[in-house]
Amino acid sequence: MNAAPADQIRLLDVQALDVRLQQLAHKRRSLPEHAEIEALTKDLTQLRDLLVAAQTEESDCGREQTKAEQDVDQVRQRAARDQQRLDSGAVSSPKDLENLQREIVSLAKRQGDLEEIVLEVMERREAVQERLAELTERVTAVQAKVDDATARRDAAQGELDTESASVAKERELVAGSVPADLLKLYEKLREQQGGVGAARLYQRKCEGCHIELNITELNEVRAAAADAVVRCENCRRILVRTSESGL
Repeated sequence: MNAAPADQIRLLDVQALDVRLQQLAHKRRSLPEHAEIEALTKDLTQLRDLLVAAQTEESDCGREQTKAEQDVDQVRQRAARDQQRLDSGAVSSPKDLENLQREIVSLAKRQGDLEEIVLEVMERREAVQERLAELTERVTAVQAKVDDATARRDAAQGELDTESASVAKERELVAGSVPADLLKLYEKLREQQGGVGAARLYQRKCEGCHIELNITELNEVRAAAADAVVRCENCRRILVRTSESGL
């Protein structure tokens, strides 16, 4: 393949722009905010799970407290009715009076036991509510950090995307001035060779594989026509000659 030396030089410009695009893409993928957001999101997920568990426990305690309070109220009402019967004098039989008094005493004990249960549930519920408030505060704080990191990531990505778009536009203009067959070969080699399809021959060394040409290879390059498209014998990339090639 043949191509004017100026076209081959422009191919190096295309390669430089492609490398810049690769660097920008890598930088976009490697933004520190990605890892920060991932770590924060993991913490946030764990905190939210704990928050849901605390909310469930608080709800269960609420139902338990309501049930215990209802039990206390029922016993209190029954004791009040018995006491009213006793005070009214409606019960005249000594045996019935004894049974009624015994039941009032038993209900009083039962009421005391139930009130202890209510107190225990209330204390447990208060502890859960304190933990719930703490977890809610922590979730809010971590969410704020996630939002901040996300905003910083989006801003950084926006800047990189703007620069990438500018470089891509410049690349399109420069590539448009390179002969189609030369550009096609370059694109094929760039795909095969990890993003580098053309390299400068600098001081007798291929800048693609960084291996110095031996004397036989140098003589072949020296003998090649100026418009000949030379390939590196080692990496097979397009080898572009310049005034600094050391020939």
